[in-house]
Amino acid sequence: MSSRTESTALTDSSTKAPVSLPELALVFLRLGTLAFGGPAAHIAMMESEFVHKRRWIRDEDFLDRMATANLLPGPSSTELAIFIGYSQRGWPGFLVAGCCFIIPGAILVSSIAAAYVRFGALPQADAILLAIKPAVIAIIVQALWNLRKAAAKTRVLMLIGTVSIALNLAGVSPFLTLVFAGATNGVVESFRQSRRGPLALLWIGLWNAMSPSGLPVDAVSAVVPVSLGRLFLSFLKIGSVVFGSGYVLLAFLRAEFVDHLHWLTEKQLIDSVAVGQFTPGPVFSTATFIGYLLGGLPGAFLATLAIFIPGFVFVAVGGPLIPKIRRSPLAGAVLDGVVAGSLALIAVVAWQMGRSSITDWLTISILLVSLIAIFRFKLNSAWSILGAAIIGWIARG
Repeated sequence: MSSRTESTALTDSSTKAPVSLPELALVFLRLGTLAFGGPAAHIAMMESEFVHKRRWIRDEDFLDRMATANLLPGPSSTELAIFIGYSQRGWPGFLVAGCCFIIPGAILVSSIAAAYVRFGALPQADAILLAIKPAVIAIIVQALWNLRKAAAKTRVLMLIGTVSIALNLAGVSPFLTLVFAGATNGVVESFRQSRRGPLALLWIGLWNAMSPSGLPVDAVSAVVPVSLGRLFLSFLKIGSVVFGSGYVLLAFLRAEFVDHLHWLTEKQLIDSVAVGQFTPGPVFSTATFIGYLLGGLPGAFLATLAIFIPGFVFVAVGGPLIPKIRRSPLAGAVLDGVVAGSLALIAVVAWQMGRSSITDWLTISILLVSLIAIFRFKLNSAWSILGAAIIGWIARG
């Protein structure tokens, strides 16, 4: 693989003119308002927006940042937004992109939490959510199609992607799937460079050393008094170690707030995760909901701040490593493997969403119309989401 120069690294973009901070803020505010469907859908929307529509970033650079974000703890789509913001406007863009992607969902979740505290139940949004999911699947399919050539550059990478799909469907965690994909391509590249394959032992060590571990849970018999300081530290800890989907986040939240601190009931926890799933923006906005339940608006603010701070830190530390990785053929091969594994995980998400949500004539129709609108007429993904939501509201309401 050919190396890339520093100018095509984290701070480079394919734009001909600098992007203004107000424009950057408006774009990410809009994405944060309309980004339904979880990380895979968010990434697909960003690919459509920044690679094809605005041409702010190239396919290869987008994939590098996506792969790096998937390897970091925390919300991968938010970290990708931070990467893109930094690539356009440096440190100011770093903060603007990340915050503007988070803020709309956090405000909406806080409003829902206020209604929940008052009425003891969630607003009914099932009809709109059911209609949105087929449109989200169409957006993910478009992203997979657009990125396929840049990710599957060799037969080995195509095979790695296929095996990664099988591993994830078989129950292997997303993080370990990415470790497998990156390490496998690194070993292949090592054998290509030298028949001795010196990375074989490194592969085994990497697999064992980088396996994600759960939070330690100490047995307690009494309820720990709720405090904003402890709330902040709990979410800071969770944001620093959680890999994977909202379902992985659910396990960490249950261990901390139900089993350990006894601050939430099981029903409150499930409702919190449900809000994070059906509202736009990062799934980690679940923290906003829990924070509001436990400490009102101050609790919502501190919980949101705490769970997202690690993502900003990881991007700030990990981002400058991308050009160094790309200058090394061997390390670049590992990153290429992670890219292939990342697209495989997105494909699995699309399949799983399809099985659970494409269930009747309405959802089938929305999927087909969305695919035609996106592929044939190049309709912006945001309009697809809005159109599906309106159809769901009319048809089910």
